[in-house]
Amino acid sequence: MTISIALKRLPHGEGLPLPHYATEHAAGMDIVSAEDVTLAPGGRHAVATGFAIAIPEGYEVQVRPRSGLALKHGISMPNTPGTIDADYRGEMKVIMINHGSESFEVRRGERIAQLVPAKVQRAVFAEVEELDDTARGAGGFGSTGVHALQG
Repeated sequence: MTISIALKRLPHGEGLPLPHYATEHAAGMDIVSAEDVTLAPGGRHAVATGFAIAIPEGYEVQVRPRSGLALKHGISMPNTPGTIDADYRGEMKVIMINHGSESFEVRRGERIAQLVPAKVQRAVFAEVEELDDTARGAGGFGSTGVHALQG
């Protein structure tokens, strides 16, 4: 299924490619930086993309890091995946962080992230006195072990 997302190019986004799928079966659309910025080790910055979008009601757009930047340079997003809500109309920015040991130069026009549209499932909470029992119970944070069972 394909949805239509309205996109407004901002003045500093002129000449940059629109979000697009790099391959036929890509899950995410590549987006590029609309600015030059240096990310020092441990540094983070909300990188401008030069566009704003209007997502249809009932959807969100997830912003995900690029695996190549993460592997080669330690560049990621501190809030991955980021969520762009359907009612947001400001410029799309990508919060990038440098987990590497050297400064990283983000250049205008460089691919910095991927966008993945997704349906939103809304929920309501029903307060109860007790929760049902499960085999796991309240065990969390590694309580299921670290080794896979051999079959």
